[in-house]
Amino acid sequence: MGNSIKFIAIVMLILGATYSNAETIVTDSTTNSTVNSNLTSSTTVKAPPPSAISPSINLSNSDLCTVGVSGAVQTQILGISAGATTRDMNCERLKNAKVLYDMGMKVAAVSVMCQDARIFKSMMSAGTPCPYDGLVGNAAKEGWKNNPHLVPDAKTGKKEEWDDDTKSTVTGAGAIGGLLLALLLLI
Repeated sequence: MGNSIKFIAIVMLILGATYSNAETIVTDSTTNSTVNSNLTSSTTVKAPPPSAISPSINLSNSDLCTVGVSGAVQTQILGISAGATTRDMNCERLKNAKVLYDMGMKVAAVSVMCQDARIFKSMMSAGTPCPYDGLVGNAAKEGWKNNPHLVPDAKTGKKEEWDDDTKSTVTGAGAIGGLLLALLLLI
């Protein structure tokens, strides 16, 4: 029997296996794993987010003497937007004076410019008073001295009245202030 074990051991060595007198432990293991995952998701939008968008005021014509103003206010509950144009009176005065000058009416062009208190004062300081009722030079200067209440921005003691531009500015500011107050009360 000893020779047969040696023979088997030699055969095993040739085949690449080792022989041991100890008992051999064999462990076989098989693992199977299955993962199933289902995800269901849905999103429901019941209302778009609130947004107040300022109106676009197109003033692409360069010959206009207006300025566009717009604005918007948005809260969780209420949104308000508004826009308007404002006349630039100085721009209109300059354009009118230029047209009169181009038509050869130089005295009328100077008279239009003299409606601005700054121009009026500078003309008087330069010794060339603004025309008064068709009069020029010293005669115009005497006419202005005799009628100081006709001087632009003259303070004659009577109550000062607002011009149309100031009235519209105050009205717009009051409307915007009222809207903001209403929004604060709603919150």
